[in-house]
Amino acid sequence: MRISHKRAALLTMAVVLIAAAALFGGGVPAAVHYIGHDKVTEVMSKGGPIVSDPGLVVLAQRREAGQAEFHDRTNHVFIVVEGQATLVVGGTMVDPKRTATDQMRAPSVEGGTTYHLTKGDVITIPAKTPHWFKEVSTKTVAYYAVNIQSE
Repeated sequence: MRISHKRAALLTMAVVLIAAAALFGGGVPAAVHYIGHDKVTEVMSKGGPIVSDPGLVVLAQRREAGQAEFHDRTNHVFIVVEGQATLVVGGTMVDPKRTATDQMRAPSVEGGTTYHLTKGDVITIPAKTPHWFKEVSTKTVAYYAVNIQSE
């Protein structure tokens, strides 16, 4: 029996959520959520939240290259489902500006580790780590972002 890439990605996301809940101790996720594939497809087409719980947000994202980001308390798990992108993680943000209470953005990052992400890849980014979608060779990259808030 073959499993589709979409189902494999959803299964991976479920495993990551369970592991996160075990790691951070109860409360993440705060409730059972079932989001059918039609709704997930709809949200993925424009980007946005699929799950919003205290301490946990799951986004379906579709984006182009953009600014570097840094989050004081948000830990990311990105699961790529379509497209290709160059992601720089770590390093030093160039001319960062605080854009929210727990977030900074910058035009770029110097140094860091460069990853070429493609469909099926998973990458984790701890809080307080700069990250930057430097290039998106396929115009957009679609991915699930599992965002877990740390204390």
